[in-house]
Amino acid sequence: MNIVIAPDSYKGFATSDEAAQWLAEGAARVFPDATITTAGMADGGEGTASRFSGETVTLPTTDAAGRLTEASYIFDRTAKTAYIDIAAASGLPAVSDLLDGPGTSTYSAMAADTYGTGVLIADAQTRGAQRVVLGLGGSATTDGGMGILVALGAAPHDQRGYPLPKGGGPLDRLAHIDTANLNVAAAGLEFIMLADTSAPATGPTGTAHTFARQKGADDQQIAHLDAAIAQMCEVTGTDPTAEYLGAAGATPVGLLWLSRLIYGTNDNVHVLPGAAVVAKELGLPAAIANADLVITGEGRFDEQSSRGKVVGQIAEFVISAQEEKATSDASAASAPVLAIAAAEFATNPGKNVLSAQLEPGKDVAKQLRAAGEEIAHNYRNTLTVQG
Repeated sequence: MNIVIAPDSYKGFATSDEAAQWLAEGAARVFPDATITTAGMADGGEGTASRFSGETVTLPTTDAAGRLTEASYIFDRTAKTAYIDIAAASGLPAVSDLLDGPGTSTYSAMAADTYGTGVLIADAQTRGAQRVVLGLGGSATTDGGMGILVALGAAPHDQRGYPLPKGGGPLDRLAHIDTANLNVAAAGLEFIMLADTSAPATGPTGTAHTFARQKGADDQQIAHLDAAIAQMCEVTGTDPTAEYLGAAGATPVGLLWLSRLIYGTNDNVHVLPGAAVVAKELGLPAAIANADLVITGEGRFDEQSSRGKVVGQIAEFVISAQEEKATSDASAASAPVLAIAAAEFATNPGKNVLSAQLEPGKDVAKQLRAAGEEIAHNYRNTLTVQG
């Protein structure tokens, strides 16, 4: 009996490693002799950098609201690679005290920027980094990565040549980006961006309409930000409909422009589905191919779960393994079964998918252990029915 447990974090309640461990403890109550492989997952959001090895670097920077803070990243000296979560400096957790709701007066979704992440990138270059793996999930910004560009010495201007204020809102007046003071060494790094969504930069499924509300924007501001990112795409020559470019408030737009500016192509910037990259780093495709039961999970399972998130990626691996077993001589019963543990199911997880819903108001460790046990019981019952 092989069980693979690979959940996302349950934000504010459990890290992905904790969740995996507690789910495993519950499953082991039903299958004490099973081989259980745990792998705390990430999809480019908060905690992605910690999935990689290296030393932790902590330094002063600014949060999305421009306040002084501290943020950390992982630096692998041997690989000359820095692993940076945009959520570390420019994420929602750092400004949660200001986010009272849409249109809040204490937090400006229009002025929020990624400058603090740019500080981390510049610091990594001074330590010898040649490559930055940038986790894009969990940002509190919709600025097209302009804050990062400013931190690296670029300056956005309007048609009259006046510098634009910080944030995504003013980008509707963007006419050109001055590069006289650009930090070419840092701007010329190779960027591997791990997206947690396949959303495009603009439009009804774009970054502003899909994510800006949770970053404090009201309806009018969402429309404004969508137009602002569209203007930035126009100025930078970026396709606003391309998949994944809407991640982290369309941060890939700015970094793709940097690559074309310095190298003449997009070849030095790669935008990849974060969950797939992390899963391969952890060896999950092979583990899932040999599993009987695969348990994943997140706080809320909804329509976005299949659009670049951890649960959707794990489900793809399971489906791939099931299809491979179906076309081989192996028994169909040996194909892995998918299970999802979530605090809320906004959509149906689908046919032949086991699920367990966490109970509100209880200790999260107990809930996850109970969920792991429930899933294992239900899986054992399916084996009994199948004979």
